[in-house]
Amino acid sequence: MSRHSGTREASRLGSRLEALNDARELAGGVLPDDVLDEVLDVLERASSRRSLSSDHTVVGFFGATGSGKSSLFNAVNGAEIATAAARRPTTSEPLASVWGAEGSEPLLDWLGVSKRHLAAAVPGFADESTGLILLDLPDFDSTKAANREIVQQMVGLVDVLVWVLDPQKYADAAVHNDFLAPLASHGAVTLVVLNQIDRLPPPDVAPVLESLKGILARDGLGQVHVLAASAVVGTGVDKVRAAIRRVVAERQALSQRLAADVSRASAQLGAASGTGEAAGVRAGTRSRLAGELAAAANVPLVVDAVARSYRQESIRRTGWPLTRWLVRFRPDPLRRLNLRREGASAEVNRTSLPPAAAPERARTDAAVREFADAASAGAPGTWRAAIRSAAREGRERLPDALDQAIAGTELLAGRKSWWWGLFNVVQWLALLAALAGLAWLGVLAGLGYLLLPVPEVPRVEGWPVPTLMIAGGVLLGIVLAVAAKFIAGAAARLRAAAGRKKLNAAVAAVADRLVVEPVEAEVSRLKSFNAALKSAVRN
Repeated sequence: MSRHSGTREASRLGSRLEALNDARELAGGVLPDDVLDEVLDVLERASSRRSLSSDHTVVGFFGATGSGKSSLFNAVNGAEIATAAARRPTTSEPLASVWGAEGSEPLLDWLGVSKRHLAAAVPGFADESTGLILLDLPDFDSTKAANREIVQQMVGLVDVLVWVLDPQKYADAAVHNDFLAPLASHGAVTLVVLNQIDRLPPPDVAPVLESLKGILARDGLGQVHVLAASAVVGTGVDKVRAAIRRVVAERQALSQRLAADVSRASAQLGAASGTGEAAGVRAGTRSRLAGELAAAANVPLVVDAVARSYRQESIRRTGWPLTRWLVRFRPDPLRRLNLRREGASAEVNRTSLPPAAAPERARTDAAVREFADAASAGAPGTWRAAIRSAAREGRERLPDALDQAIAGTELLAGRKSWWWGLFNVVQWLALLAALAGLAWLGVLAGLGYLLLPVPEVPRVEGWPVPTLMIAGGVLLGIVLAVAAKFIAGAAARLRAAAGRKKLNAAVAAVADRLVVEPVEAEVSRLKSFNAALKSAVRN
């Protein structure tokens, strides 16, 4: 593989690892911790391995007790390095055979391999420039738990996996179910050797190989390279060496191994997550949520109070001066709800609206649940639960937040209207005219009572001016009061509409902050997770 191609593969692998990490972080709190921990282990192993020698390819020999694994390891090495004895199992700790000592020490330290052997050159296979590390590992079916743990660990660390099987146990469920099938994505860095074929009659070798290939195909490893060999008589050892030599020469094993790890981890994330995208927040569902919350928060009651408060204030300011004072004995509807607090801060004050009873709470819960269900439609089960949970968390804070929003809304009910002043001036002028007329008539009556000369009273169309002043003042006051009532009613409806608009906007803002935005964040998180996972699995 060329240097340019290797750099491109490394960059591509780095992008996939970054995408996998993004997906893992996005899935935090949604997917099971054990799945996320496994993905984190893959990321940490990949980071560690990429920081170590890329000039060495680590090839691990795995096998069951009695498979001749150590014997095949020695045969490939061309020397008796590993102990192979009749008393099994023999291998109790990893043994490394190294071609190319420079740079291998940190890598072997990371692998946890302390037994190291600097191998001699094997013509046509490996020498000091090859950069190859062969590992003889304990039996995966060892009776010692420590040995099995070493094998489990090494399965996740080596670059190339060589599985050594024997004619008696090549179909054993332990190796296929516990190792080969779970590593089906690692076919590019897997080599299977059917060892000890010298124990089979020559006509049986081919059928056994076909049987093994069929089992591997069911494991998902139908394309894996399968070789027949006998470490004892040397049959097929050259082919095993050639297969290993080819993998080492291509210099792709490390990238292929880590890429397979990413694919497997991505598949695990995908299986835990499920497939699908959430429908998301629609304008219609958001509007319905705000409407239901407004009703549950007594917005209609406040709107009615705005209208009644404005009408009451209008009468107090424009009614007939002789009767308007009676309005002062009526409590202001907004003050009764603690919504007219000149100079008060909504952050420290609350309304006196009736507390939410069971029907209002049920209505709020139903509205939030319906909104969350609509937004999470189409999402996988785990993510749908996360979206609903985000909505529920905000729901608990809704009552107080809605009350505070209503308390902080400027309702304009007490703001002066321009026509109040005009009507008030005219009302007082009319009253003064009537009083002046009464005074005039009173003076005339007093003069007559005292038998004093009574001056002639001016007349208009035969009507005495004082009488006209009295009648006109009273009539004008009544007409103005009636007119003011109609104007106040129309203006009150406008004020109520403006108040309803502001209150609905305040309620919608609370709904957005406590319900809509958290739900949108979860929907967006799912979308980002799916995108990251897609980038991680893309080949």
